[in-house]
Amino acid sequence: MPTENCEGMTGYQEDFSRTLEDIAQLVQRVQAEPRDVSTKVRWAYRRYHLANLTGDEAHFDLAREVTNQLLEALGSREDLSFLKAQIEGRYHRLDLVKETLQTCPSLAGRPEGRSIKADIDFQEGRYGMAREILEALIDEREAWDDLARLAHWKSRMGEHDEADALLLRAEEQLSAKEMPSYAWLELERGALALSRGKLSHAGHHYQRASRAFPGHWRIDAHIVEWLLEEERYEEAVALMRSVVARASKPELQQAFGEILVLVGRDEEAAPYFHAAENAYLASLETGGVHTYHHLADYYGGVGGRPDEALAYARKDLALRDNFTTQSALAWCLLKTGQIEEGIAQIQRALDSGVCMASIFLTAAELHQAAGHAEQAESLSCKAKALFPRPQRFHMHI
Repeated sequence: MPTENCEGMTGYQEDFSRTLEDIAQLVQRVQAEPRDVSTKVRWAYRRYHLANLTGDEAHFDLAREVTNQLLEALGSREDLSFLKAQIEGRYHRLDLVKETLQTCPSLAGRPEGRSIKADIDFQEGRYGMAREILEALIDEREAWDDLARLAHWKSRMGEHDEADALLLRAEEQLSAKEMPSYAWLELERGALALSRGKLSHAGHHYQRASRAFPGHWRIDAHIVEWLLEEERYEEAVALMRSVVARASKPELQQAFGEILVLVGRDEEAAPYFHAAENAYLASLETGGVHTYHHLADYYGGVGGRPDEALAYARKDLALRDNFTTQSALAWCLLKTGQIEEGIAQIQRALDSGVCMASIFLTAAELHQAAGHAEQAESLSCKAKALFPRPQRFHMHI
């Protein structure tokens, strides 16, 4: 496990600056030696690293463009195919991820390809198959990212202690040079604690993440969520303002608007909602299908257009049919008064074995609307058992 004494460790800004320098140098080398394949591949990977650092969709588009150009020129190499699968998977283009594995059979048979297959299975609702793949991979080689994937599976299915133990095992696989990965795992442990209402544990993990990789907007966004649960509203607003200034992501702008509304500053929130909506729609115009779930959430909530929210939720479900999209669709059906179909969809989510307070609450609201008082009470109790008090805010990032 990396040391907790993180003095002198590279933070977000240092990593960002170094990545920009690397990309500039690699571009020069590619121009000077156009036949240098290894430099071109490294260039594509550094582009992807920059995109992950910033969360900026424009950087992901550039990484995708470079990767596609290299695949066209060099053929279905494993390293480039793996990179393409990562990029497309992040944007919910599961059809392209599956196509990439099919066109590069050697990748599909490697541990990295099997991990991708587990991700696809989970996203498409084949939870048992995803778990089997991950457990087999961990038996063969205990890689930190597969441990984290299985931890995510277990956290969603209510095996919270087992999930945290897996995340701790994943941390133990890392070296002191892998502080960004360590910080991400600590974020996951913090989010897991927060989902169970364990605020002190969540804050502890978030602070460890911040010390490991200081200045990262994603870490600070999670800390904002924790501050809100702690009722430290002014600190949350100040930190979230800083997050939005550092990362141009519409979901962060929407979140900041919602936080401002939460603290009674509705007029100040309006420009952030407007910017978020415009960015979502602009992304959609260029094929950004990953915005379906953001638009369903936005229009179903602060956007105040539930019929449009429902349309986007149906599109998202068509892309990836799982308990997350089923629950989101059920919530939109509740908003539009289509209770019977909403109950059918939330039951599909519950049948998966998922154990999440937000899903239990949506189910409780639907059954209450249908007049099923006993079922609503039972589901509400299940939600409270996970998160004892009403959650003030959830960060959709």
